Amino acid sequence: MPDKHISSQFDAELNSISTHVLEMGGLVESQLNQAVHALVHMSLETAERVIENERRINEMEIMIDQEIISTIGRRQPTARDLRFLMAISRTTQNLERAGDEVARMARMVKSILQNGTPRNLPTSELRLAADLTTMMLRKTLDAFARLDTQMAVAIIKQDNEVDNEYNGFLRKLITYMMEDARTISPSLDLLFLAKSIERVGDHSKNIAEQIIFIVKGEDVRHSPMDKVESAAR
Repeated sequence: MPDKHISSQFDAELNSISTHVLEMGGLVESQLNQAVHALVHMSLETAERVIENERRINEMEIMIDQEIISTIGRRQPTARDLRFLMAISRTTQNLERAGDEVARMARMVKSILQNGTPRNLPTSELRLAADLTTMMLRKTLDAFARLDTQMAVAIIKQDNEVDNEYNGFLRKLITYMMEDARTISPSLDLLFLAKSIERVGDHSKNIAEQIIFIVKGEDVRHSPMDKVESAAR
């Protein structure tokens, strides 16, 4: 959070917004853990629970947006305070979109179960990418809570690992589909599921970029890694 202000009420408002963002992030993380559980154990019940809880994330995004708008209207923040609130808004957008991807994962698991995916398809091989993404989101929320720019840089770098897992899985699925046309439909379900896992990693990276923006005032979106590292120092 930005430095202390003369108005203790302003500090309380910014603290409240930060707390609600972390609560929203914790809910997304919980949803992701359940979606991974549904994937690993092919649990229809868990997948349906994830889908039902998606609306709670959407509601939290709206609530935080309203808090931001109200704070800007009352306090007319400038400089670092305005930067902080802008970054918070971008962060909640990424958390909401990550929540959408997690719900999509659950829907794909449900589709796979209903369609009866052949046992020889590599469903278990998605676990590594899912675990990487879960760990990445957890680290992102920790970095946000501490406004840790060095951890943010590490998270941005880690996104490449998730991308590599996705690309490797994609190549394997293409091989399965070429060898047996009957696997095309279920393979597409797995492909969409893998893409959602990869996208959650992208949203975690985006939030990490906002941490650098809050602390250093540097917008590192779409920047090469050397610029990111330089800005975070």
